Amino acid sequence: MMKHVKQILGGDIRQFSMVFALVALLVGFHIASDGRMITSSNFQALVAGNAYVLTLAIGMVMVIVIGQIDLSVGSVAGFVGMVVAITASDVGLPWWLAALLGLVLGAAIGAWQGLWLAKLGIPGFITTLAGMMIFRGGVIWISSSISRPAPQELRTFGAGYLPEWGPGWTQLNNSTLLLGIVAAVWAVWGQLRAHQSRVAESDVPVSPAPLIVRSALLVAVIGYLTWIFGHGRPGTSFPIPGLIVLLLVIFYHVLTQRTRFGRHVYAVGGNRAAAALSGVNVPRTYFLVMLNMSLLAAVAGIMFTGRATSAGPADGTNWELDAIAAVFIGGAAVSGGVGTVTASIVGGLVMAVLNNGLALMGVGADRTQVIKGVVLLAAVAFDVYNKSQGRPSIIGRLFSGLTPKGTAVATTTDVPAAGPVDAAEPSLISARGLDGSPVAAPTGTTDDVAAAADPTPSPRHGA
Repeated sequence: MMKHVKQILGGDIRQFSMVFALVALLVGFHIASDGRMITSSNFQALVAGNAYVLTLAIGMVMVIVIGQIDLSVGSVAGFVGMVVAITASDVGLPWWLAALLGLVLGAAIGAWQGLWLAKLGIPGFITTLAGMMIFRGGVIWISSSISRPAPQELRTFGAGYLPEWGPGWTQLNNSTLLLGIVAAVWAVWGQLRAHQSRVAESDVPVSPAPLIVRSALLVAVIGYLTWIFGHGRPGTSFPIPGLIVLLLVIFYHVLTQRTRFGRHVYAVGGNRAAAALSGVNVPRTYFLVMLNMSLLAAVAGIMFTGRATSAGPADGTNWELDAIAAVFIGGAAVSGGVGTVTASIVGGLVMAVLNNGLALMGVGADRTQVIKGVVLLAAVAFDVYNKSQGRPSIIGRLFSGLTPKGTAVATTTDVPAAGPVDAAEPSLISARGLDGSPVAAPTGTTDDVAAAADPTPSPRHGA
């Protein structure tokens, strides 16, 4: 029985522990709250209310993969949200121009913080700690501790729903139904591609049964979620903030797993010295990752301002802690080099379900914080234990079928290789794919390896 389960899941079932934990939390809270957890209205509120944290987690996982940390994201998000609200309500700018100004401001803040790290070598922890203080004080300063109303159009992006159209006989919101159909087709297509790849690489016949079962399970889950989101009260459907997060997840999954820049991010996080020897522009990678983080913080701040219908001086407080917790619960390594966007979203959903479920049960904010801290510590401890036993990260292989063959993530103990190097493609002497399997790498001379392993000429800040 266990053998068949492993075949269906495509590996060790312990690698799916956070997904199992998420399902267990949903079912447990549904029972404990007398059936109030798994409902259309609650799922819609869960997605819309936590979209800003999930957006921050997408950027934070890239920061943590390069071995840095960003403590300023909450303050930057609050500052940008306040600037957008002030320019729209007090200055009179059109809502779209105010939002565009906020995105440009977020990118400028990220560029400013990235320069300190990339050019001066100041660790990201220190740079963003200063940024957290500056922009936390800045949002109070420019607002005079007074909330500002958000434009009506921004409220649609922060709390709106997909529109209704088409025939009514479907008994569902047709926009949500279309989204579910597209998601199901994409999931089955991804499984089919992964199966074809395994067939091409295997010397023995590969049974199609696991493919069929996995595809059926995915279609069933997507179909159920489509029904949950699509059959709510009139005027509601899948939240627009959730759609924004979904599009961001797809974009950043492709960016980190299927582009040269994504490979550079993992190479720098796995072994900075090896990446530099392989032709990776380490300062440029640091700069772009930090810029991207603040840009996504601006997106999160604008979405939250729209949902809250106003920007307040306390917006963004401690958001960075939720984003960091989501990334580590998703299986990212503290030392860098390991972590994925999709796994971080799972971690963020675990934290969101915890918050929501405990609130439904009437648990106070004090005990909720204690429980969240215990969950975070337990998740990281379990991840460390798995790695000490030679297993992959908690859910590192969950989305391995979506990861192209050859995408490598270097470990912190990797030794860099020298010899002929293509500057466009970094080479690591010891790397592992996201599923933990070894990836072949070129060899180098002993002197080259020793020189590359010596950290003295180029100390690694913030790793």
